[in-house]
Amino acid sequence: MKRLEGRSTLVSGGADGCGAAAVRAFAREGARVTIVDRQADKGEALAREIRDGGGEAIFAQADVSKRAAVEAAVAKATEAFGAPTALFNHAGSIVVKPFLETTDEEYDWLMDVNVRSMFMMTRAVLPGMIAAGGGAIVCTSSISAVAATPAEVLYDLTKGAVHMFARAIGVEFRNRNIRCNAVCPGFIATAHGNREVELLARHGVDASEAAIAVAQGRMCRPEEVASAALFLLSDEASFVNGAHLFVDNGFTAI
Repeated sequence: MKRLEGRSTLVSGGADGCGAAAVRAFAREGARVTIVDRQADKGEALAREIRDGGGEAIFAQADVSKRAAVEAAVAKATEAFGAPTALFNHAGSIVVKPFLETTDEEYDWLMDVNVRSMFMMTRAVLPGMIAAGGGAIVCTSSISAVAATPAEVLYDLTKGAVHMFARAIGVEFRNRNIRCNAVCPGFIATAHGNREVELLARHGVDASEAAIAVAQGRMCRPEEVASAALFLLSDEASFVNGAHLFVDNGFTAI
C-alpha cells in the first residue's frame, strides 16, 4: 500500500524547489495534494502535471503569512479532499547580509515568511486534523537552527524558532494523535540554495564548492529533502515526534 494513500496533504511553498519535489513524492505515494504558494503559474502547472500523471492535486494561491489567505487555502483543500491530515510547512525564504546592515523591515518580513507562516498554517489545519482523528506535520527547519553562519544571523534566528515550534507542537498535541517534526537540510541544489551560496560569497563567506564538499560532501538534492519529509509524514514514523531530522550528510556532526 502507498504510504500516503488517500490522505489530504497540504504543502506550503510547494510550487518550486524542495516543495515541488515533495509534492511529486507525496502524489506518487497516493496523497491528494493541495499546493499552496504565491507563484500561480508554477503552482498551477505542477498541479496539472500531477493530474496528468494520474494523481490528485489542486493549487491554492496564498501568501502564507496572511491569516485570511491561509484560512482560504485550507478551506479549499478541505472542500476538495477533506481536512488535511498531513501538512508540510515548507514555505520560507532567506536574508543574507551583515547583521549591522539588517533592517527592521527585513526582520519583520523574514519572521513573517519563515515563522509566522508556520504558526498560521498549523493553527488553521489543526482543528480539522483533530476532528479527523489525528495526523502528521513536518516543518522545514535547517542546519542554520544549530550551526550559525556569518551574514545569516536573521535567517538563523528564524530557523531556531522553527526548530522549537515543531517540538512544542509535537508535545502539546501528542495526546490527540498528532505528530510534528522538523526536517533540517544543509545546502541544497535549488534556486534558493544557489542564491544563498552566491550571496554568502558576495559577503566574504566561503561557500565555495570545495568548502561545501568539506562540510557535507556535496549539495543536497531536493528529492532527498522530500524523501525525509515523506518518511516523517508516513506511518513508518509513527513513534517519531518532536524530532529534528538532519538531511546534511554529516554537516552538523563534524
